[in-house]
Amino acid sequence: MDVFSDPTNIDTYVTGFLWILKLTAAATVGSVVLGVVLAAMRVSPIPVLRGFGTAWVNIFRNTPLTLIIFFCYFGLYSALGLALSDDDIDLNNYWLGVVGLSVYTAAFVCEAIRSGINTVPAGQAEAARAIGMSFFQTLTVIILPQAGRAVIAPLGSIFIALAKNSTIVGTIGLMESSSAMKDLINANGDAVIPIFLVFAGTFAAVLIPTGYLFGWLANRLAVKR
Repeated sequence: MDVFSDPTNIDTYVTGFLWILKLTAAATVGSVVLGVVLAAMRVSPIPVLRGFGTAWVNIFRNTPLTLIIFFCYFGLYSALGLALSDDDIDLNNYWLGVVGLSVYTAAFVCEAIRSGINTVPAGQAEAARAIGMSFFQTLTVIILPQAGRAVIAPLGSIFIALAKNSTIVGTIGLMESSSAMKDLINANGDAVIPIFLVFAGTFAAVLIPTGYLFGWLANRLAVKR
């Protein structure tokens, strides 16, 4: 563990995981917002919206995340000139990574929420329509609150996968944890195993309790039928 007695290596390690936490937090918010919108489209009575939601899910769920991240960098940024930060290249790559992670993860969030919507008895929607509630009112007031409680555990698994997928953003130059680990191994070739164990152990120390937390929340907030 002598490699981590060097303050420079510690700083590299901490910086890498801070980027992972920032990526995960921002992409979680983005994917939830987009996923809810897509789920609403998938159950919408309007065929065009249903078709768009279905196409989005089928395309992004079956496209490798690495390709999406590469497209965000080489397509949106390099080819189209979409710069999300003019002052800091790391910040620009961070936001490009957030966009890629969000649009990819939103497809899985959408399907999880849609499965939750299907658990809500159809009679509740019919009763809402009978008293004059619109589709939007029925969805937001009656359906989604119950659906959200029913899919806490699946969403937890998706967000844990998102945290691990965030390491892919290192392929476009962001110094996140996998890039930091690679740099430390290149500079300290005789300490490969300790470096690997520290990085893998950090992920495990964060994500295992997170999985148990989502499981507890799922049992705690489950809709009683």
